Amino acid sequence: MSKTIGVIIFPGSNCDHDAYHALKHVMGAETRFLWHKDNDLDGIDLLVIPGGFSYGDYLRSGAIARFSPIMQEVINYAAEGRPVMGICNGFQILLESGLLPGAMLHNEKLRFICKNVFIRVENNQTIFTGGLERGEVLEIPVSHGEGNYFIDQDGLKRLQDNERIIFRYCNSSGEVTAESNFNGSVDAIAGICNNGGNILGMMPHPERAVEELLGPTDGKKLFEAVLNQLAIA
Repeated sequence: MSKTIGVIIFPGSNCDHDAYHALKHVMGAETRFLWHKDNDLDGIDLLVIPGGFSYGDYLRSGAIARFSPIMQEVINYAAEGRPVMGICNGFQILLESGLLPGAMLHNEKLRFICKNVFIRVENNQTIFTGGLERGEVLEIPVSHGEGNYFIDQDGLKRLQDNERIIFRYCNSSGEVTAESNFNGSVDAIAGICNNGGNILGMMPHPERAVEELLGPTDGKKLFEAVLNQLAIA
């Protein structure tokens, strides 16, 4: 029996079709859209909350989407230990929903940033990164104005002590520098997971890095890792 990926569409989202295309047409995985008013996640084996500007990012990124009807189902789904992947705005929504700790601030230089960056795999023992190498460097695009991850020192220590930091911004050699941490995130954090390891939030867009025609294809490596771990094909 084939497994299915669900990609949520919120009003204002603009990366839902990118994620759908990457997963269904490039990776060959059974994928379907879920509307933000849906309340049934039966049959979904991986839930993707894509990037974009849900509800126009009014108030702050993800703050309104957090109250969409489907989000209670997402919370229930995650509580069962089932996998949820939030990308960019999806990461922001997970933070606003309390499914992941911390908050997103405006980028350090208060400018929207859209470019290819490098991230380093910090933990390859998760369902999202199994098969990747610890310390492996991936080139993946970012596109955000509020990607400056913040968490207090106690919260940061918990992330560090429990190896919940999954990706850090780095340079092409894998070194974390002030320049490579372009948005000012605490500890150069580009992605984290929850205590159970079944919820991943990351700011870079792997769905935009799966086809050579468009540039780097390291996003495909990440999706391959996820799909292989979950035996989705």
